[in-house]
Amino acid sequence: MAKYVAEPFRIKMVETIKVLTREERVEKIKEAKYNLFNLKGEDVYIDLLTDSGTNAMSSAQWSALMQGDEAYAGARSYYKLMDAAKDIFGYEYIQPVHQGRAAEKVLFPTFLSQGKYAIANMFFDTTRAHVEIAGARALDCVVEEAGDTSLRVPFKGNMDVDKLESIINKLGPDNVGVVVMTITNNSAGGQPVSLHNMREVSSVCKKYAIPLCIDAARFAENACFIKQREDACKNMTIREIVKALFACADMFTMSAKKDTIVNMGGMIGIKDSNSSLILKVKANCISFEGFVTYGGLNGRDLECMAVGLYEGIDENYLTYRLGQMQYLADCFDEEGIPYQAPVGGHGIFLDAKKFYPQIPYYEFPGQVLNIELYKEAGIRGSDIGSYMLGNDPDTGRQLESINEFTRLAIPRRVYTQSHMDVIVEAVKNVWKRRDSIRHGYHITWEPPILRHFQAHLEPIEKA
Repeated sequence: MAKYVAEPFRIKMVETIKVLTREERVEKIKEAKYNLFNLKGEDVYIDLLTDSGTNAMSSAQWSALMQGDEAYAGARSYYKLMDAAKDIFGYEYIQPVHQGRAAEKVLFPTFLSQGKYAIANMFFDTTRAHVEIAGARALDCVVEEAGDTSLRVPFKGNMDVDKLESIINKLGPDNVGVVVMTITNNSAGGQPVSLHNMREVSSVCKKYAIPLCIDAARFAENACFIKQREDACKNMTIREIVKALFACADMFTMSAKKDTIVNMGGMIGIKDSNSSLILKVKANCISFEGFVTYGGLNGRDLECMAVGLYEGIDENYLTYRLGQMQYLADCFDEEGIPYQAPVGGHGIFLDAKKFYPQIPYYEFPGQVLNIELYKEAGIRGSDIGSYMLGNDPDTGRQLESINEFTRLAIPRRVYTQSHMDVIVEAVKNVWKRRDSIRHGYHITWEPPILRHFQAHLEPIEKA
């Protein structure tokens, strides 16, 4: 029987949520054009759309918030964040920005332009978009094991190193602007990257003089997986593993809205204090975000990030955090419900292909399952599949994702075991009636970039 890992904290404040009837939910999702981003938050019972910025801050973070220095330039809150980030990551220059996609917007144009390529173990949505906005093209190079959701191997987020080197030689090293390692690998199902794999990728990048960037949104969860699963790292502390991971790269981008457990914030890190890249980053930050010592954030946000960086690498917290996901996975294993296994770090990725093999990728099975869960229990997840992947930027044709996932991303320190049990029961009920769903959805309107945030859909009706 599945065992739940008890919370290493007490709850001091609560937020009331309401539960709509099934009939009300059916009407609400129709009004939202079958796009769960268009729902009002108050019409959702358990919100698993994202774990980004949806976390519960600690009493220490709320206390730090009240100490925010709101000076436009040189605020003491900035220096607190710099000290914490340098201590944890070992990088010489840290640039705060307001969130992860801002980090990508500031950093990527310094490496990428028309005719260039960026290669990653897998790009997530905004990262891919910022590669394309810069005029370049994004190529995924994840290990083949990531495409088999039933295959239980420890590091399904890894880069395929042989494929990476083959692509570099085919394109020419001068045409590859940057290599990105996403930890954990979100698009692959929240799957971790091993320290060994990070070191191998670093070696390839050095060989061809290509900069290596870490997408560090969930770096702490990845470090915990390494400690649990990589034999050579079992006796290392989380902080030692983090330092070893980041020593492999030249820079990082981070959405601090994940493992730093805040509601807003992000960072860019640059290892070498003498790098000419720093001046370019500062210039772009001033243009896009604000002066370099606040980067689009309030002083109180900087204070909360400085505290959250340490809270996010606490091993007791991380054991609980990954334990929540394992509890869901164990419950689904008991029912034979398919998901990306072993379970990832920030959510469970249901295998919508196996729920609905009768629905083709261009009718978006991940979105079908997403909508069915909302109708069933007011649960809002997100499609991580062909619907999110979008269209080929050159041909305009619908791309096919290697997986069709419905991601149930669990906010940090927000939901209890009772909420987890509601999720399990809802998924079980939808799984039982999976054969009754014959068709998916088609898009009636979409924007050119990051369509899944705004697109309108309609159910496909066939005789």
